[in-house]
Amino acid sequence: MSENPDPVRGGDGFAAASFEIVRREDFSDVTYLLEIRHPRMAKAAKPGQFVIVMEHDHGERIPLTLADFDPERGTVTLVVQAVGKTTREMQARCQVGTSLHALVGPMGNPSRIEDARKVVCVGGGLGVAPVYPQARGYKQSGAYVIGVIGFRSKELMFWEDKFRSVCDEFIVCTDDGSEGIKGVVTAGIEEALAQHSDIDEVVAIGPPIMMKFCAKTTRPHGIRTVVSLNPVMVDGTGMCGGCRVKVGDQVKFACVDGPEFDAHAVDFDDLIARLRRFTRSETAALERWQESCRVAAG
Repeated sequence: MSENPDPVRGGDGFAAASFEIVRREDFSDVTYLLEIRHPRMAKAAKPGQFVIVMEHDHGERIPLTLADFDPERGTVTLVVQAVGKTTREMQARCQVGTSLHALVGPMGNPSRIEDARKVVCVGGGLGVAPVYPQARGYKQSGAYVIGVIGFRSKELMFWEDKFRSVCDEFIVCTDDGSEGIKGVVTAGIEEALAQHSDIDEVVAIGPPIMMKFCAKTTRPHGIRTVVSLNPVMVDGTGMCGGCRVKVGDQVKFACVDGPEFDAHAVDFDDLIARLRRFTRSETAALERWQESCRVAAG
């Protein structure tokens, strides 16, 4: 397969562009992994960065944080949760041997991983996947890494072996108590803080409400806490303004100023409210797609 004319920035605007899916793994009925061939992106990618994906030429542009990248294999990995029209369409259509229409990136500022000596990497739900490159990056930089991941139940867990391979300590939290600590990831953070008085940094990736409470947990301890924000984006260049977030007394754009920000300065209530503004449109788009699928099947 030939490479894209601009393989690092990738795909948008090149009619002949295609990015082959070389591996797929389904973790649950809604969560799936896509490994995509893109040698130059795999070499350029850094922990914390994201890509914008278009499944087909009339598809929606969606931002997805890189879950892994392998320069030797020449691939990048995305872990996707089928929650809306586009991600459900991808779940149905993206199989090994098919291709994405566009894969733009790597975008965003890489994580700052060189300073911390002891770090807690926290992932909740789908945020487990994109926090893995950070944990690996910190480990490679010589830091002591404590991994804290959370799922609703043991049956939904994935990548435990990958995390254990890069973490000095590993804490699992499940909502139902079927594995590890019963409770949400803040219980794991509290356990790590109780056992280590010299934690330099906490990195948290997951739903906005989860990141909000991670910040609330670390604030009394004065520990630098970083969150990765993934609001609605269109162009990924700061032009559309859709991904703006309030950080302290400033307005930032997640695509070019982030995606990582100081958790103690992020206005999570504003972020959550902005995300809810699109609920009606997203629901309508999903219903139209499901109806078209029913008509096609009939």
